[in-house]
Amino acid sequence: MMAGGSLWPVIATLAAQGAPGTEAPPPPPAPEDPSVAVDAAPAEQPPEELTPPPPPVDWQEMVPDDLVTDMIEGRRRPGYRPDLPDALSQDNVGALRPPPPQAFPGIEDQLPVPDRWRLIETLGVVKERWFDPYHQNTLKGDRAIDPDKVKWLPIKGDDWFFVANAVSDTVFEPRTFPIPVGVQTTERPGSLDVFGKDRSLVFAQTFIGGVALIKGSTAFKPPDVEYRLTLAWQANYVDVPERRVLDVRPSKASHRYDSFLGVQELFVDKHLGNTSDRYDFYSVRLGIQPFQSDFRGFLFNDSQLGLRFFGNRDNNRFQYNFAAFWRLEKDTNSGLNDITQTPRDDFVLTANLYRQDFPVVGLTSQVSVTYNMNREKKDVQIDHNGFPVRPALIGDLRGREYDVVYLGYSADGRIGRINLTASFYAALGEDRNSFFTSQPAEIRAGFGAVELSYDYDWMRFRLSGLYATGDGDPYNKTEGGFDAIFENPIFGGADTSYWIRQTIPFAGGGRVISINGRNGILNSLRSSKEEGQSNFNNPGTIFIGAGADFDLSPQTRVSVNANHLWFENTATLQALRVEGSIPKDIGFDLSVAAIWRPKATQNIVGRLSAAVLLPGDGFKDLFDNKQQNDAYVSILANVILSF
Repeated sequence: MMAGGSLWPVIATLAAQGAPGTEAPPPPPAPEDPSVAVDAAPAEQPPEELTPPPPPVDWQEMVPDDLVTDMIEGRRRPGYRPDLPDALSQDNVGALRPPPPQAFPGIEDQLPVPDRWRLIETLGVVKERWFDPYHQNTLKGDRAIDPDKVKWLPIKGDDWFFVANAVSDTVFEPRTFPIPVGVQTTERPGSLDVFGKDRSLVFAQTFIGGVALIKGSTAFKPPDVEYRLTLAWQANYVDVPERRVLDVRPSKASHRYDSFLGVQELFVDKHLGNTSDRYDFYSVRLGIQPFQSDFRGFLFNDSQLGLRFFGNRDNNRFQYNFAAFWRLEKDTNSGLNDITQTPRDDFVLTANLYRQDFPVVGLTSQVSVTYNMNREKKDVQIDHNGFPVRPALIGDLRGREYDVVYLGYSADGRIGRINLTASFYAALGEDRNSFFTSQPAEIRAGFGAVELSYDYDWMRFRLSGLYATGDGDPYNKTEGGFDAIFENPIFGGADTSYWIRQTIPFAGGGRVISINGRNGILNSLRSSKEEGQSNFNNPGTIFIGAGADFDLSPQTRVSVNANHLWFENTATLQALRVEGSIPKDIGFDLSVAAIWRPKATQNIVGRLSAAVLLPGDGFKDLFDNKQQNDAYVSILANVILSF
């Protein structure tokens, strides 16, 4: 009972809202004395003597049909079915045929439209602008191509899409690292030490443009056909303090400007079929295409000429790849694909299988088999600066060929609150000519890398470790140093790290040989990652690191990394340097980076980072000079604009 009031108004209201044909009893008259509670039943009329309600009234008999739905605007009597209007004709070209009006009572005047962009433009919500990548744009594949407007394109149907991409990548990088003094001449008379000045500068501007023609709606299924072309043009300027670093000729200056246009993608992708009603599929792709063999790019991460068969199963829980690549030559100074040269006699065959939520929910596992068949024993390759890169100028200087199989397992995901990424490889094969013995040697090497991270609010804390075996005896019949095919790792700070970013030349014991390669973490003693061969006579790598990422805002991130590196085994270095002992300690690699995204997207990204290498005993033993450098520094300013 409502305090201080009567339930009759409530009962009357509920009765009025009840089923048609039921009339609510009228409320009792209000009492004359307002002080008397109106919810008290009158004494002179007991509740059981109340007048019964009148019989039900048939509203349909009293009110004509055409007035039933107009009595109260916006309401219709339940159960009432008016006569349906004549069927509407379908004049919206491209839309699906609508169901009959009888299927949806009340929406007889509605028709579907072919796409939502047409609707929102009609309403004036969005106006397309060709230069705006943030909103609906036909150039970004948001709307199908109108064949009548591009009759020169050999396409049929209304499900073809065009996608254009443009990227500007600007790099400014001052750095210091050990630079050997030229043999014939020097930049400064009187420079008689093994190492000269260590300061250098790199400026590189890269423009990447790509176009794709895609058939099929890819919002929930793979494209039926895709044609893609991506070109990259780079202009770079380098200034170093010594001669014969940038060019083999001593007469050339110690600075250089160069430019090159490379083809980074040129492929056709064909959808072969589906295996389920949820679009599990299988497709084939032929041409120059990117491929990454594991989650972090430790073994093979490159864009090469190849044939790839791929797909998925079981609602995308399984993904698989079967691919064969014929490696292209690279431009020396830009690292871009050079299709004007004959492809290398270097082939990569790979197969992998991904399984989501295995062995635990949230973790994706991958198993892979990769075969690298190199047949460049009789190939002599001189890079664009005049330096020999195949065979490498190390050991017996003879050509090499090898067969190596990489058996791998990788994982990426999370276990509870811990994020996990890991990769493990075993390298098994044969080197037909070990450059120490000029005899065949078995390849037996291993690799492992793990990164753990923990997210706490806007912070991520990381621990990482890497172990790549080194060769313990360069003169036996086994090569135990692990080397990749083409590494480009996203690990330990990536290219913010000094050791990953910089190339350290191995002066003394090898000409035009580097301990590590640019954008690489392995101590492989190769002439070039882009143009040289894998080398399994190397000192190996041990890496332990800690880092943290701080998302100060959606636009700003600060990352810090502290890494320590060692050679796994220095026997190869001792043999090449003819030294009795070389310590394993490379040193500490410390770096900090700030990333700024003013639009909170990847369309505008600015990065400024600084890294320093504090040399350990092993590094000082290899690169000691009269300057007694206590630290080597790398600064990286990078701006990326994307459309």
